[in-house]
Amino acid sequence: MLRSKPQPIRNKLDLGDRAQVRLIKKRLRLSETELSAIVGRIGNSISAIGKEATAQRASIIPQPPQLPPAAVIVTVVGSDPAASDISMNEKAP
Repeated sequence: MLRSKPQPIRNKLDLGDRAQVRLIKKRLRLSETELSAIVGRIGNSISAIGKEATAQRASIIPQPPQLPPAAVIVTVVGSDPAASDISMNEKAP
């Protein structure tokens, strides 16, 4: 007797399927614990998991780049020849 293989539900995550979990972790750049925490909170809908992972990444504020001291910025701006040409043109009329 021939039996058809049960087709997986494409929009639900099966945590028992190691290949599916590995693919979702790689695609969403999540660890095992992060994925299981999201599934516990949100549910097993792949689209909801993706939205939650994106929201988590967006909530993390990146550190601003190291800026030089203000004195260095002032000297660079003050020595700009193009800025002095503009200021001389404004005074002429």
